[in-house]
Amino acid sequence: MRLQESGEMYLETIYVLSKKLPLVRSVDVSEHLGYSKPSVSRAVGLLRNGGFITVGDNGELKLTDEGKAIAETMFERHTLLTECLIRLGVAPEIAAEDACKIEHVISEESFEAIKKHSEK
Repeated sequence: MRLQESGEMYLETIYVLSKKLPLVRSVDVSEHLGYSKPSVSRAVGLLRNGGFITVGDNGELKLTDEGKAIAETMFERHTLLTECLIRLGVAPEIAAEDACKIEHVISEESFEAIKKHSEK
């Protein structure tokens, strides 16, 4: 199942929050993204049905192996693209916003070329 941009955003958010919080719940995702609780609830259901996350009896959201792989990819893209844009002189806030848009549409080939170039 191919995820849309919003699904990738949710997975990345769960990944980022899991690095900061002892457990991640829908309310944490809602607060972090500024989305309504019903919107997050719907997305959580779709991600669970797609096999990208599990939801514990206590409401804890956990990434499956497939969900984690996607989240890590999005996070790596976001981080590297933000850093590259900042090095080019873009303000950090704008760089982060633009990187968030680019990370979902850039091809693997183009991203790998940027990554290779940035390692020089």
